[in-house]
Amino acid sequence: MPRVGERCVAATIHYRTRRVDIDRYMALNESTWRELDALVDRAGTMGSRLSPPEVERLLQLYQRASAHLSYVHTNFNDPALSARLSRTVGSASAVIYSTPARAGRAIGRFFTRSFPAAVWHARRFVVVSALLMFLPAVAMGAWLSNSDHARNVAISPELQRAYLEQDFENYYSSEAAAAFSTKVLVNNIQVSFLAFVGGIAFCVPTAYLLISNGLNIGAAAGLFHSAGKWPKFYGLILPHGILELSSIVVAGAAGLSLGWALIAPGEQTRARSLANEGRRAVTILIGLILAFTVAGLIEGFVTPSGLPTAMRVGIGAVVGLTFWSYIVVLGRNAVALGYTGAFGEDR
Repeated sequence: MPRVGERCVAATIHYRTRRVDIDRYMALNESTWRELDALVDRAGTMGSRLSPPEVERLLQLYQRASAHLSYVHTNFNDPALSARLSRTVGSASAVIYSTPARAGRAIGRFFTRSFPAAVWHARRFVVVSALLMFLPAVAMGAWLSNSDHARNVAISPELQRAYLEQDFENYYSSEAAAAFSTKVLVNNIQVSFLAFVGGIAFCVPTAYLLISNGLNIGAAAGLFHSAGKWPKFYGLILPHGILELSSIVVAGAAGLSLGWALIAPGEQTRARSLANEGRRAVTILIGLILAFTVAGLIEGFVTPSGLPTAMRVGIGAVVGLTFWSYIVVLGRNAVALGYTGAFGEDR
């Protein structure tokens, strides 16, 4: 059995040997850790301006330092070294997995590339969707405004008077602006979702929904035209309606594109064609949530406001023109860069 003095000598030798191992390990890898620290500092002060080679190097050094940290925990009982490496690895991890920055860039790419590219790709369906909605609207409006018999058959005289004198206008101030805006947003999202999903049934439900909406708009317009109160109608419908109806048309286009993928899949199988078009249609549906939000805010706060009619209509016209300019300009540019609008393609 070793004596106390021998045990002390053995412990001293073991400690010194371990210390030598730690010092050697640090000397061997210190340059890696310092280089990683330097890149982390650069990323912290310059945001995302690290060059592609620097980013690749950062990832390599991070992986290497993570392995070093694991080795130190397993083989060396040295709190100072463990803390030093933990700080280095943690700082690098925060830079690499900086979720807010990555999420912000992803959202930016979605609205500047993916969403406008998806709508631009579906532009022919947008035209068809618009025709399905507005041709029936014009036809119904012209018919009811010029035919007393047709108007009285479609809507009883009592309901016509109530609608013209109070019901239509009171609708926009029936609730507090915030609550009404939220209600409109939910309703519009539901309509767009139905237009989107309906396309799967070979376009028929989507076309029916668009035509029905058009007929309802035309009926209201025809009624106000027949009474000579069309300025009141357009003053209430156009502030929010330009963007809202544009968004419904785009949602209808997404549904029609799904149905057409089944009707005419081309050289692909129907399943593959539907999957490819579905990814683009999902992008459109998600992007329209923002458009419907803006339209709902206008309908809740601008349409029933006391602003002059010209100003309210002007706001709607500017917002609608901005929306379509955004789709045409950014959509065309994104497609030229190779974007298809398929959901998740920029990952």
